[in-house]
Amino acid sequence: MASPKVPPTTVQRLPLYLRCLVQASAMHMPVVNSLQIAEMAGTNAAQVRKDLSYLGEFGTRGVGYDVDSLITHLSKQLGLTESRRVAIVGFGRLGSALQSYPGFEERHMRVVAVFDADPAKIGTQVDGVTVESVDDLEVVVKQTDVEIAILAVPGAFAQDIADRLVAAGVRAIMNFAPVRLHVPEGVEVRQADLAGELQVLSFHLNPRRASV
Repeated sequence: MASPKVPPTTVQRLPLYLRCLVQASAMHMPVVNSLQIAEMAGTNAAQVRKDLSYLGEFGTRGVGYDVDSLITHLSKQLGLTESRRVAIVGFGRLGSALQSYPGFEERHMRVVAVFDADPAKIGTQVDGVTVESVDDLEVVVKQTDVEIAILAVPGAFAQDIADRLVAAGVRAIMNFAPVRLHVPEGVEVRQADLAGELQVLSFHLNPRRASV
């Protein structure tokens, strides 16, 4: 994982830089400079240099960064060289779509547990993973050594599920429920606010905005 001294805003940009570097590698670019990364990432060269400087000394002045070496280093900083065990809580339309998302395996993350409250779903198998009862959450989480949990449950149940996950040892949660979770220090939560992002896009399309 990245050093605690790395600002949270920088950590948020690291996956974007990694994606840009993978793109550069696919384009057979052995070396890229900060301006090229910035253009692909939609930021500026100074920001790229500052962000990468938190991770150590990289690149050659006037030349740029070795793409393969920087991909390796960013992957290590993001913990992508280790296999991460993931649980999905809530196996509705969103949960089932996430279960089949190929990006998990590409990033060394494996869904090892799925939970739901619907008796019709409990016991069914999807891609080799059995849908477990949410009543058994703590036991299964501990048995499968889950590190990351994805919440795809209604907002009314999200905090209770989060509390149970934390008590079971989970220290990283991706929350798709439309509520803010309260977790103890040492537990990381990322809020996936699809509805909010769509509203922001709607704002930019709103012709009345110009007259406000």
